[in-house]
Amino acid sequence: MSQANHTHSVTSAGLYIGIFLALMVLTILTVAAAWVDMGLLNTPIALLIAGTKATLVVLFFMEVRHAHPITKLAVISAILWLVILGVLTFSDYISRGWLYRPQNW
Repeated sequence: MSQANHTHSVTSAGLYIGIFLALMVLTILTVAAAWVDMGLLNTPIALLIAGTKATLVVLFFMEVRHAHPITKLAVISAILWLVILGVLTFSDYISRGWLYRPQNW
């Protein structure tokens, strides 16, 4: 068996420090957002911040940006399924008050 030539790019320590600092800022933003009442926007903002942090971790610390295309396809597929499940869950949660229920039920 022959091994394929894989070129691995070397990521600088400065980039990792920058990503770490970005994650710390986003964590502080998450805590700050938890203390501020934004009404219906609390959950979407928290999910946006969490999604941004997860994207940074997957791309840089898990090295998916330099991964084989099949690995990238698996990650994109997993994210797509997560989005589908999230949309279905939140649409169910939001629509629960739409049905009429008698008072004594």
